[in-house]
Amino acid sequence: MSATTTGTAVTRTAVTRTAVTRTALVTGSSSGIGLDIARAFLERGDNVVLNGRDDGRLAKAAAVLGRPERTAWVVGDIADRDTGEALVRTALDRFGSADVLVNNAGTFASKPFTEVTEEELDGFLTHNLKGTYLTTQAFVRAVRGRGRGAAVVNIGTVLVDHGLAGFPASAPVASKAGVHGLTVSLAAELAADGIRVNLVAPGIVRTPLHEGADVDAYGGLALLNRVGEVAEISEAVLYLAAAEFVTGHVLRVDGGHVTGRS
Repeated sequence: MSATTTGTAVTRTAVTRTAVTRTALVTGSSSGIGLDIARAFLERGDNVVLNGRDDGRLAKAAAVLGRPERTAWVVGDIADRDTGEALVRTALDRFGSADVLVNNAGTFASKPFTEVTEEELDGFLTHNLKGTYLTTQAFVRAVRGRGRGAAVVNIGTVLVDHGLAGFPASAPVASKAGVHGLTVSLAAELAADGIRVNLVAPGIVRTPLHEGADVDAYGGLALLNRVGEVAEISEAVLYLAAAEFVTGHVLRVDGGHVTGRS
């Protein structure tokens, strides 16, 4: 909406936007939340570049999505700088643009604080924080100064704001807290370039990550008394990818998990 003022009266006029085809780069998109985010962009009419560490799983994911003319994929670990650069290069070569980066790839596991090894800590910091950092660098270098906006949507966790005594996860949460901080810092640094940076912080969501556990048993932690579904995270990502007056925002999609803290 835009507003014009005459005396004390304010007249608002609707902003008319023409739907345009974007190219979204989605890391960690061979399954779970990442795969559904890719689906959501494709259903909107966008192009998608998938990413994961297993070529076979990515090929299967692309087959499930079923839109080969608008889908490409890059095999590689985002902790490797070359992977982010390959993602951007593939988007530009195949579709002619790179418009949205969704930093979804990462690792997460529960372990008591004093039992976490230095190697495990390094792994979480590398794959969650460093990987997001390097991939975003590659994306920003490609889109800065091109004359139109771009969007970065990071995936964090509500556990940054609400720890669970029964689910010790200091190492992955510390790495995700770094992603939360990176989001706010980059939103400030890149605003002048028209690059918006936001973050979706999921609560407990039904994904393959839970490996057959009774995930519904955690539903009572949220005010809405249920766990989330991957499509609900995808909806939030699509919103932040398109919301032109939103940057530096952490959007909790948690059913009231944090609000209902007791």
